[in-house]
Amino acid sequence: MEKDFSTLVSVSGLPGLYRVVANRHNGLIVEDLTNGQKRFAPVRSHQFSLLASIGIYTEDGTEDLQNVFLAMDAHSTPAPDVAVAKDEELRQYFRQILPTYDEEMVRMGDIRKVIKWFHFIKENDIMPEAENDSKVPAPKAEEE
Repeated sequence: MEKDFSTLVSVSGLPGLYRVVANRHNGLIVEDLTNGQKRFAPVRSHQFSLLASIGIYTEDGTEDLQNVFLAMDAHSTPAPDVAVAKDEELRQYFRQILPTYDEEMVRMGDIRKVIKWFHFIKENDIMPEAENDSKVPAPKAEEE
């Protein structure tokens, strides 16, 4: 499966993430990443958020969602389970991942959604590769 965010989309009213298969003038044809089923999602019923265009507010501007996911993947502490973790635990984890995130602009629901999406991406093995200009530090090479 292709590992980039250019075709991944969140569809309001539908759980999980989807891959855009085709555009139509009145909606999108999307593929469910868990079972491969394709369906039409009309614009009259749904809103679409392309993951590649989502950013997290920081004190300096915004950080690309892909970079946040890469930082979460490289972090030594695993992401907490949003179903059982308390709000403060989730905020503390998010501060470790992105210390400069704007706590006034990034709501608790946003943090929960980012962590939930991260788990979904990891479970479905669609974590993108780090780009050369990424702000996420590359893992150190082991010395021989």
